[in-house]
Amino acid sequence: MRTPQMKRLILSAALLAGLPAAHAADAAITVYKSPDCGCCEGWVRHMRAAGIETKVVDTNDMQGVKDRLHVPAALRSCHTAVVSGSNQVIEGHAPATAVKKMLANRSVRGIAVPGMPVNSPGMGEMDGKLVTVDFAGAKFSQD
Repeated sequence: MRTPQMKRLILSAALLAGLPAAHAADAAITVYKSPDCGCCEGWVRHMRAAGIETKVVDTNDMQGVKDRLHVPAALRSCHTAVVSGSNQVIEGHAPATAVKKMLANRSVRGIAVPGMPVNSPGMGEMDGKLVTVDFAGAKFSQD
């Protein structure tokens, strides 16, 4: 027989289990990009279409942004985004599925799609072979 205290505990656990998904849905990111970069605009459209609130900041100092956010040199790409609240970092053309996976796990400091692969959002058609890595360089997802 379940006591009222047990019922409250079970309900609380069930509600807490849904928090990462709620966090991902409520996330807002700020994207730093060069004012002349069209592929970055394509990536922003991809994020927005996935329901991720996105603010764009044009800057001519992308190196300074990446340095300030501690983006590993080997993982750098054209644009850099930071998540409000958690300060997690998204480097390059990471797909929305990888971004949402990262948002659900605040222990992941950042993810990256190094370079500018043609099979990434904003660059071209995704083919299921795009690899997103964490900031340690380990495979994080494949989309």
